[in-house]
Amino acid sequence: MSLGSVITAIVTPFDDRQKVDEEAFLNLFRHLLANGSDGIVVCGTTGEAPTLSDAEHLRLVELAVGERPEGVTVIASTGSNNTAHACWMTERATEIGADGILSVTPYYNKPNRRGLVRHFTEIGKATDKPVVLYNVPSRIGLSLDHDLLTELGQIDNLDYVKQADNDALAQIDGLGLYAGNDDGLAQALDLGAVGGILVASHLVGPRMKQMVTDPARRSEIDASLKPLYSALSVTTNPIPVKAALNLLGHEVGAPRLPLVEADESELQVIRNALAEVGLL
Repeated sequence: MSLGSVITAIVTPFDDRQKVDEEAFLNLFRHLLANGSDGIVVCGTTGEAPTLSDAEHLRLVELAVGERPEGVTVIASTGSNNTAHACWMTERATEIGADGILSVTPYYNKPNRRGLVRHFTEIGKATDKPVVLYNVPSRIGLSLDHDLLTELGQIDNLDYVKQADNDALAQIDGLGLYAGNDDGLAQALDLGAVGGILVASHLVGPRMKQMVTDPARRSEIDASLKPLYSALSVTTNPIPVKAALNLLGHEVGAPRLPLVEADESELQVIRNALAEVGLL
């Protein structure tokens, strides 16, 4: 099945007591669908999954599935460096009704190649939905190389890769390609990618969708958004995008510790970028 071209990795809103704000989550979910997103990744890195309990995590998947209109996909991020836990979360998200699964490379324990194949084989067995492998070496400490991705693409239900290493963007036999970085979307689309799993689409979703639908203007649009891409990397994701959303009136609150709110110098960079792309 197609999971969509512009997929937003939605932030998780918190209230003043650092509790999940379900109403704000649904408001943002609806806003994203009205502004270019074909699908939503729930509880990814941008959604601060490391600080969510399993109950919070699965509740957010449930809310998204319940709110999902026809033609929109909900992809549950259920990865872990504990294979048994990743499989359990994958099974639960599948039962709830997620359309797809995002599964990150196991982090910190750094399994070898045989361990990675075994890990993702078990993930594939835990669902009958498409699984998107998530290669993000900047956070993981290891990378899924092209030969390994090709091998993983032969495993049942492993259908896509979210490639967050721009230098490694390439078509892989057996896997549809998603850009994992905003600033890699244009390059990935030029290579024939399905689309991107994105963060800037919280703010400029229609323009990112136009990069998919209007290849003749892709380079121009990409160049115009570079100040925003840069500002959203001024400190650790999702601190900048949460700050930007709050500045634009979407009340998503502060991140959970150990992440902290943007400081004044970071906020100024974000304000300047929002103004430069015509949002402020």
